[in-house]
This record gives sequence, structure tokens and C-alpha cells, in this order.
Amino acid sequence: MGFFLIWWAWAIAAILLLGLEILLPGFLFLGFAIGAAVVGALLLLGILLGAELLLLIFALLSLIAWLALRRYYGRGQKAKIWDRDINDDV
Repeated sequence: MGFFLIWWAWAIAAILLLGLEILLPGFLFLGFAIGAAVVGALLLLGILLGAELLLLIFALLSLIAWLALRRYYGRGQKAKIWDRDINDDV
């Protein structure tokens, strides 16, 4: 579990998750990337916690970030339904 205690491993994970978000947009991977970046920052600042606690913090922060992104950006816009064709006579 020593891999989870290295700050740059969390930073690389955050960058990879951001890359996945670019390929598959939908704010799912962005929430995970935010969680990984925050955990990496905590380790970089010298806050040493156990691997299990870091994974719990990562999961909770990812969930909070995902919920905040969904609330702020919403579920997307609804498709516009056209009542008439552009080629119809007026």
C-alpha cells in the first residue's frame, strides 16, 4: 500500500483521469481527478495518513466534486423539438 502514500502517484492519476474526461466527457472522471488532485496536494503538504484513510478521503472528495459539478452544470440541455419544417410555406 506504499503506492498510495506517494504524492506524485496521485498527481499522475489526476492527470490520467483528466485525459479520460477529455475522451469521455460527462463530469464523471473530472470528479475523480479532483479527488486525486486534492489527496496528492494533502500528501505534498506533508499530511501523512494511512492508505485506507487516503482512499476514503479520495472517495468522499470525488463524490462531493461529482455532485457539485452535476449541480452546477446540470444534466445538460434538452433537445429542441421543432414543430414545423423550415421548408414549409408560411
